[in-house]
Amino acid sequence: MLNTWQEWVGTETGVVLSTALALPVAALAVPVLALLRRSGGATRPWRTSLADVGLVYGTLPWVWLLLLPGENAGSPGKLSLVPLNDLLDLAAKGERFQIIGNMLVFAALGFFGPLRFAALRSVWRVLVLAAGCSAFLEITQFAARLDRVSSVDDVLLNAAGAALAAVLSRPWWRAKTPGAPQRPRLTAVG
Repeated sequence: MLNTWQEWVGTETGVVLSTALALPVAALAVPVLALLRRSGGATRPWRTSLADVGLVYGTLPWVWLLLLPGENAGSPGKLSLVPLNDLLDLAAKGERFQIIGNMLVFAALGFFGPLRFAALRSVWRVLVLAAGCSAFLEITQFAARLDRVSSVDDVLLNAAGAALAAVLSRPWWRAKTPGAPQRPRLTAVG
């Protein structure tokens, strides 16, 4: 099946199998990191460990897949700069998997980022960060001549997926932290 190193790291099948084989390692990394952090006196060691592992494990395989070269690597790829053009074409062809896959690229960033980094505790900040990361990947695909389509719609879908994931994780990152000062509430007197 996968006999060479190139087949493991340079094919979609290899990336998917490598990701599946890495799941036990990722699952073990969470408690190991949490215990190390707890022994160091860190606050919320389990939460930060889960967020760290989730960010890496949930994002790296997608980025890896996006940077795999196509069959004609070295030849210029296609560039699509008209917003919603590719998206409408995919929808017309019924290619839901492509649309959903694009929305999952930075979903782990959107879900776990705000849990890990206070600066990302805004859906708009997550949206902007994901759009920037996605634009960087699309530019890299085009500049590296990977024989892939670099599309503005991919950027839109990647950013939308991250923002949606941030909304889904919002109840956890909006929760008040223990010992955090609370804002005084204005109440009507009378």
